[in-house]
Amino acid sequence: MKVTDLVNPSAKSQPPIQPKAFRHDINGLRAWAVVAVVLYHFGVPGFAGGFVGVDVFFVISGFLMTGIIIAGLERGNFSLWGFYLARARRIIPALLVLCASLLILGLVLVAQCRLQDAG
Repeated sequence: MKVTDLVNPSAKSQPPIQPKAFRHDINGLRAWAVVAVVLYHFGVPGFAGGFVGVDVFFVISGFLMTGIIIAGLERGNFSLWGFYLARARRIIPALLVLCASLLILGLVLVAQCRLQDAG
């Protein structure tokens, strides 16, 4: 049984939902949400509610993920394992670059501090 059968019993005559193209409008909203948070952290006047940017970002992300899940359920090929694997493939490379960069930066800064303390 498809999700649309539960919502709209006459949906059987409708063609299946096609994957949607990249949404530049939603990506722009996510960018504005990130900018609001960054400006809040830098103490820019007028951006005292930086947490609103976080809320907007999470709502948009939830909207996009829900769309992915519903489309997979309607096609009949949704897999929770595949869903999380796709998120991991997207997030883990950036996480590894960040961790490596911070490790190298930390080692350089700690080495400089120890040299100054010893000198």
